[in-house]
Amino acid sequence: MAVCLTRIIILGFVDQIRRWRLVQKGLSSGKKRRTSTDRGALSAMDRSLAVRGLLYLGFGLGMLGLLLGVQDIDSRWGEAVVILICGLAIFHLNHQQSARRNGCVLLVFGGILIHLWVVKLACGVALRSDLGEHYDFLVMPIALAPMVHSVLLGQRAGVYSSVFVSLFGALTIPSDDRWAFFAISLFCGLTSVFATKRVSKRGRLLRAGFWVGVMALLVDLVFAKISVSNLEIFSGESWTIFGKACLIALSTGLLTGLFVGGVLPLLEGVFGLTTEISWLELSDLNHPLLRKMQIEAPGTFHHSLIVASLAESAAEAIGANAVMSRVCAYFHDIGKLNKPEYFIENQGGLNPHDTLTPTMSGLIIVAHVKDGVDLAIKNKLNPRILDVIQEHHGDSLVYYFYRKAQERLQKHEVEEDHGATDSDDLPKVDEKSFRYPGPIPQTRESGIISLADAIESASRTIAKPSPSRIRSLVDEIVFKRVRDGQLDATGLTMTDLTMIRKVFSSTLRSMLHARIEYPKEQIEDAPSDLSRKSGKLASAEEVEKERRQR
Repeated sequence: MAVCLTRIIILGFVDQIRRWRLVQKGLSSGKKRRTSTDRGALSAMDRSLAVRGLLYLGFGLGMLGLLLGVQDIDSRWGEAVVILICGLAIFHLNHQQSARRNGCVLLVFGGILIHLWVVKLACGVALRSDLGEHYDFLVMPIALAPMVHSVLLGQRAGVYSSVFVSLFGALTIPSDDRWAFFAISLFCGLTSVFATKRVSKRGRLLRAGFWVGVMALLVDLVFAKISVSNLEIFSGESWTIFGKACLIALSTGLLTGLFVGGVLPLLEGVFGLTTEISWLELSDLNHPLLRKMQIEAPGTFHHSLIVASLAESAAEAIGANAVMSRVCAYFHDIGKLNKPEYFIENQGGLNPHDTLTPTMSGLIIVAHVKDGVDLAIKNKLNPRILDVIQEHHGDSLVYYFYRKAQERLQKHEVEEDHGATDSDDLPKVDEKSFRYPGPIPQTRESGIISLADAIESASRTIAKPSPSRIRSLVDEIVFKRVRDGQLDATGLTMTDLTMIRKVFSSTLRSMLHARIEYPKEQIEDAPSDLSRKSGKLASAEEVEKERRQR
């Protein structure tokens, strides 16, 4: 222990000396960049196999605990174990994106457990109350877990949740009503999933709850839980039962949607997820960073808007998250706010790079990624935005300044051959100094923004834009990124890239189209009362005098 502590102290002391020497040489400011200290520990827990095993074990015990106190429990243990094992296997194999994150595993398993316990509690309350057997299933929030999982994790997770809670929940219901519960739970769960396909407003959750209530009412009628056949159609009793059933079903559905809408912000914060509703709230261009960019770096702001338009169109074409792509594109270049005048889109006249060495210029260009991460952490931006800032250049090469540094080195080598300079004065050209720190894009949305950023910047160099030139530029940049391995971790297929290229080409054509040159208008002669015979215009005093005389 003492040896480890001594080693840490010595290494820290050596690091401080190294930093001090860099400061003395003018190669460092001596300041450390802001880092997100909690992300490392949370990320380790999120990927821990031990934690995942405990979650699976706890879920299994919790599910089996639901069967305690159920009638005919001895005949249901085998069915419960089979459903549980098959459900866990399907989740692990078919939902790998969620199964790899312990936070998502906790959300899915915890949501299912809470759902089934609430349904069991509601069933017990309904049986002990004087509501009557017509309304037993209508008071249960049977779309709770499917709706939450569909909005937060996607429709596939919602469908899985709907099927699982229907199968296992039927085991906790008395034998006479098992099939009726399975049907109403399954159909209402699937209805909530399909009704929340794209939730851009919280009001749509209420609409989903309304349709869940309608579906519950219809299935109850089919399974004769609301038995109208024994009642006279036009009697007051039949209308009373049906009206009360409608009121309870719709109220339960609407309250479920209202509850889900209220709990979503809490779940997003706890599990680090972002719904389309939150992305739309983040798309406000009045964010302080975007307002600052609009004032201090207008060229970068305009560039970000175009990148956002390209990325959103491409993401929508391949089924990726279009709103997230647009929002992340707004913020992807906020690091340029640190030195906006060093980026070509913000330069009005003199280029400050003309007075710098290519190596220093390359360092400034590369640093805007780290500066952006620093600003994102400082302003507590969404973690997905931070990831896009880090990944949108991958580990690509700042080729212009790297090539310029090589040319400068060759020039010095020629001068050395002629004895005009010393070999010690030769500049060092290290390729690592001209590469972005990475990592390469890890998601489809990040890969799309990376391509849109490069293509938008390159499109400004087209002298006379034409469809063929724009298409050639887009194809060249996309294939170059593919060859360089920048898109290897994004999950983008060749079909996706083909669609992205088409969307980029068509969008750029509409942005860079040429305008018709209209003929200049001929200026007519001045009116006679404003003229003199000499052809000169009259002064204002003379015009006013003539008007008074009239």
